[in-house]
Amino acid sequence: MTYLLLAATVTPSEQNFSREAGRETAMAKDILGEAGLHFDELNKLRVLDPEVTQQTIELKEECKDFVDKIGQFQKIVGGLIELVDQLAKEAENEKMKAIGARNLLKSIAKQREAQQQQLQALIAEKKMQLESDLTKDPSVSWEMV
Repeated sequence: MTYLLLAATVTPSEQNFSREAGRETAMAKDILGEAGLHFDELNKLRVLDPEVTQQTIELKEECKDFVDKIGQFQKIVGGLIELVDQLAKEAENEKMKAIGARNLLKSIAKQREAQQQQLQALIAEKKMQLESDLTKDPSVSWEMV
């Protein structure tokens, strides 16, 4: 395989080429293009096609914008997660308060039930005592009590 290396610089005074010189330049560019070498807008020899270089620069800028947007998104999501965690803690605290209040109501209800049973037992005891007093002394009537 033979490689052809061309080095050319163009000055403004040499811009008026004849048609044959233009064809030779086009042929040289075609040969270099097939070899993977290209001239840029400053007539410097490049390995990448100028269009590919431009697309690469545009892709790099788009990637930077994308990364910036992802960073903003992560900040927003982080804030949202913190807010949801805070709300979950508050909900858990309220749940525990509600459970405590329910248990307190249950215990108060049981205390009242026990107190009611004690009072009923006391009433029954007083009734028995009154009945025994009536049986011992018939002159005592219910009206006096």
